[in-house]
Amino acid sequence: MKQSRRKFIYNAALTAIGTAFLQEQIFAATKKGQLTGIQLYSVRADMKADPLGTLQKLSAMGYKHVEHANYVDRKFYGWSATEFKKILNDLGMKMPSGHTVMSPKHWDASKKDFTDGWKYTIEDAATMGQLFVISPSIEESMRKDVNELKAFLNVFNKSGELCQKAGMKFGYHNHDFEFREQLDGKSLYDIILSETDPNLVMQQLDIGNMINGGAKALDIMKKYPGRFESMHVKDEIKSTEGNDEFESTILGKGVVPVKEIIDLGKKWGTKHFIVEQESYQGKAPIDSAKEDLDIMKKWGY
Repeated sequence: MKQSRRKFIYNAALTAIGTAFLQEQIFAATKKGQLTGIQLYSVRADMKADPLGTLQKLSAMGYKHVEHANYVDRKFYGWSATEFKKILNDLGMKMPSGHTVMSPKHWDASKKDFTDGWKYTIEDAATMGQLFVISPSIEESMRKDVNELKAFLNVFNKSGELCQKAGMKFGYHNHDFEFREQLDGKSLYDIILSETDPNLVMQQLDIGNMINGGAKALDIMKKYPGRFESMHVKDEIKSTEGNDEFESTILGKGVVPVKEIIDLGKKWGTKHFIVEQESYQGKAPIDSAKEDLDIMKKWGY
């Protein structure tokens, strides 16, 4: 992509007009901006084998919002942003958020600017009508030195500024290492939340991932009230395989007080509740997705 930063910002500003309209549509269709969606990683094997058929099944069972976990070479699950947006629209679905890891390779320190690759990420997310562009991890190389981590988190803030110009917000999604690992006597998660500007960087709280890092969602929420605009709604049980102590399961079947957490989140301003299940205990992933949605509806979401 050969274009000046000024031209990019101009194009992004034009895109923001359309994005703002889509945002109004999404929020108008939900109660006070609240929405329930599914992270497509929950049905990753299905999306790889038959993405269109899988989306049709999710739509038929009642999901109206999806969150992607596959953006490669400017394509979502093999489709361009324009193509994927049309597919979702035809199914009565929207994609208000998506996961794309922002790594050090996306920032050119010599130019103090983002690479074309990251600018494309923002452009395509805006085309999709996303509200949030979410990075779901931080590379291990950035987690060894506190000053290096803080410098990279400042790039998070800059990404937030870039996203704002396109009518969106940049975000971060936790796993478990943020609570298990420490630098200078502080957990990585405490450093992340203290070094990122909440006006520029939203936090998507995965209420299940953190349990393998020794953390509990209610404790984190009470420590940082109002910081979580989005949640990954997930339950956990003792793992029967793998290296982790816990694995995800059907909502309400595990040790995470899911309803208490999402009710508190709703009270404190969380708008997006994104269902994610990564382990299935012998069930088909698509069937688990249906069970999870039925439970969310029963709970009033």
